[in-house]
Amino acid sequence: MTARQGVRPTHAAAILAGLALLLVLAKPLLPTGLVRPPDWLVLPFAGWINAAFDFLRDDLGLIHVTRFVAGGVEAALDTTANLLYGRSRWPHLGPIPWVVIAVTMSMAGYALRGWRLALLTGGTFVWIAVMGQWKWAMETLSVIAVATPLAVALGLGVGVAGWRWPRFERVLNPVLNLAQSMPHFAYMIPVVVFVGVGPKSGAIVTVIFAVPPMIRMTMLGLRRIPPEIIEAGQMAGASRWQLMTRVRLPAARTEILIGVNQVIMQSLAMVVLASFIGMPGLGQKLLQLLQALKIGLSFEIGITIVLLAVALDRLSKAWALHQPVHRELGAAWASRHRLLLVWLGLVLAGVALARAVPYFHVVERNQALSIAGPVDGTVDGLLGLVRPLTDWLRWFLITWVLIPLRDAILWLPFGGVLLGLAALGWRIGGARSALVCLAFILPIALSGWWDRAMITVYTVATAVALALLIGLPLGIWAAGRESRARTVLLACDTFQTFPSFIYLIPVVMLFGVNDVAVVAAVVVFAAVPLVRYTVEGLRNVPPETVEAAQMSGATRRQLLWSVRLPLALPTLMVGLNQSVMFALFMVIIAAFIGTQDLGQEMQRALSASDVGKGLVLGLAVAFMGLMVDHLLMRWSAARRAVLQTG
Repeated sequence: MTARQGVRPTHAAAILAGLALLLVLAKPLLPTGLVRPPDWLVLPFAGWINAAFDFLRDDLGLIHVTRFVAGGVEAALDTTANLLYGRSRWPHLGPIPWVVIAVTMSMAGYALRGWRLALLTGGTFVWIAVMGQWKWAMETLSVIAVATPLAVALGLGVGVAGWRWPRFERVLNPVLNLAQSMPHFAYMIPVVVFVGVGPKSGAIVTVIFAVPPMIRMTMLGLRRIPPEIIEAGQMAGASRWQLMTRVRLPAARTEILIGVNQVIMQSLAMVVLASFIGMPGLGQKLLQLLQALKIGLSFEIGITIVLLAVALDRLSKAWALHQPVHRELGAAWASRHRLLLVWLGLVLAGVALARAVPYFHVVERNQALSIAGPVDGTVDGLLGLVRPLTDWLRWFLITWVLIPLRDAILWLPFGGVLLGLAALGWRIGGARSALVCLAFILPIALSGWWDRAMITVYTVATAVALALLIGLPLGIWAAGRESRARTVLLACDTFQTFPSFIYLIPVVMLFGVNDVAVVAAVVVFAAVPLVRYTVEGLRNVPPETVEAAQMSGATRRQLLWSVRLPLALPTLMVGLNQSVMFALFMVIIAAFIGTQDLGQEMQRALSASDVGKGLVLGLAVAFMGLMVDHLLMRWSAARRAVLQTG
């Protein structure tokens, strides 16, 4: 009986796969309704969503609530804007001299991790000032300074509620899965409708986008608290409120601060992209320069965004890992607050210096340094050398790879695609997974955006396949030595801090604005998790297993292909899953420089403030990502179970 039950999924999957193949082979004979979703089958999802939003906005008066909230956010933004770049608002104290902010950030780095972090953080803000980018950078940071605390507070509250009430968590988890699969632009359109454009809408969409990781890390941290810590608090007579604020949250400090780190990085990524909805700052400037193909100046802004991302990432991670220092009882106040006194002294010196020398208050544009000229000259020389190769590569990829692949995927009848995905799901996870695949793919077919979705699939599939060809060998090579592994993992950590917009600069420089540039940007972005998880998976193979294989006489090649890679395969699948999600996000953003996929339509929906169309397109992308996630995670779990039992 057990054997027969084990065969049934394979038989059912084979039948479905055979039917799918039959539909593909018989396409010339099929009725139109099996080749493309017929018009009568397409449902007006966008119209329904727009009607619901109109009801919420106008009939229920939700717009008054959102405008009230936006007013509060705008007041906070006015404060940070005044302090950071001198916008004429309350408290009328700014702008703070750049040298004071640079000293403050440097001292924060020193207090958390020492001189290296101090040089990184302080040097980042010195670079921003002397390159004449201070106002743009402070416009960006003024929004992050407001959005990050709001997202942390909201995520903390919702995370505590999810941990306390399991029923709420069961509702919350699928919402978080969907939210973390939605592309950035899908968040922007409803905010524009309810709030408008500008910094306040950029801050609100940043809060919404950055909240999910904070919620997850809060719930994770509260679950990991050892029960003996809670028992000790209860025995000390702590109330429920004291138990939460004095015991549980401090015990979950590391996970919560890692959540803060993720919020900061998500905020920076979204603030850069919020330039599409009128958010001033570095993102807007980079967008303008890329549109004008000014590579040298784009490179300058790109360096600033990268430095900011790395500095904020290192600072927040150091904060998460930093343990409070407890001074000896009776120690003098000055000795207990030595760094605070040093910082106050440096701040006073910086203020005096800024008053004496205006350069140290604000660096005017005519005083700023620039590397745009040398960069443009270097780029022109480099392009002159590699242009024959890039021109040939662009021609080859477009003519012999991209266009044939796109046409092949678009040629497939949608009925065959549905059955093929159902067969794959059944083969991996049985009837339930087959139904899950259909539940994710059918709404895309019924939305009327099938062809655009298939173009997105072709771009993502091509890019992930190329990323695999790069990332897997690189990860295997790095895992061969501990020193190489540490270096490559550090590089992966650094690349993952870069906002996705940054990856567009080198590919536009090399390939111009076309499909090849889009695929190249996606390949670089999607290769990072593949490399990371390949290294981690191979490093975590049990050493006793490797030793047993070596004692059996296995060669290095056999050890890799027959022992280490099979045991690391579940971890590699996590990397592949992350790679697909990264690719989906990047494809939507890269539509700015080409393609005719869902991303391009999403940008049009954003320009027209069409909530219904934007959310339908965003959900289509999310459903594709969630379907891949389900299949890979089910396969990985099954593979892990086999390895554990074997």
